[in-house]
Amino acid sequence: MSKRKSKIKIIWTTNFAYAIGLITTDGNLSNDGRHILYTTKDEQLAITYKKCLDITNKIGKKSRGFGKEKKYYVIQFGDINFYEFLITIGITPRKSKTLIQIQIPNKYFADFLRGCIDGDGTISISDHPESQYKQLKIRLSSASPLFLQWIGEKIALLIKTKGGHIYTDKTKSVSTLSYAKADGGKILKCMYYKKDLPCLKRKEKIAKKWASGAIG
Repeated sequence: MSKRKSKIKIIWTTNFAYAIGLITTDGNLSNDGRHILYTTKDEQLAITYKKCLDITNKIGKKSRGFGKEKKYYVIQFGDINFYEFLITIGITPRKSKTLIQIQIPNKYFADFLRGCIDGDGTISISDHPESQYKQLKIRLSSASPLFLQWIGEKIALLIKTKGGHIYTDKTKSVSTLSYAKADGGKILKCMYYKKDLPCLKRKEKIAKKWASGAIG
């Protein structure tokens, strides 16, 4: 990596691993070799991202596609060392379809996974069509099925799940890794392993609701 001074402290911590998860799903590396762009619909997530990386850059707003409404929050900053670090762990420019695996210490995988789920995943509780019991589902979407396959393998290894199904929506060129009730509960317990973790609060609220049994 470059010997230039980095504004990002490149040390694996809970906050750092969570931010890497957000970058993996909703981040983008520019082609100039130095700028990292992060985009999200959730203002709270943008604020948490800044806090986790300890940066002071302003949060901007922008539209996407042909839309005129600026409903996306965006943070951009330049840091050659951090940019090069991201490449070494598996995040590259135009990463959406080329992601395979990210070099994350096992100790911080739960934080990384929580960042990924907060970025491009869902946590939902719904009525089961054939049962009186509620149904928990955890999903993570990506344009790279190989990335989802790797995530699924890591979850099986570290969280001891048995399931996990990947299905592909060919009309949107997006694949989704999905977990239901039994494995989903294990994943939630792993991701929210203590209080006051960096996370998207509305998803944490669903996780707490499931953990408490208050789902009626």
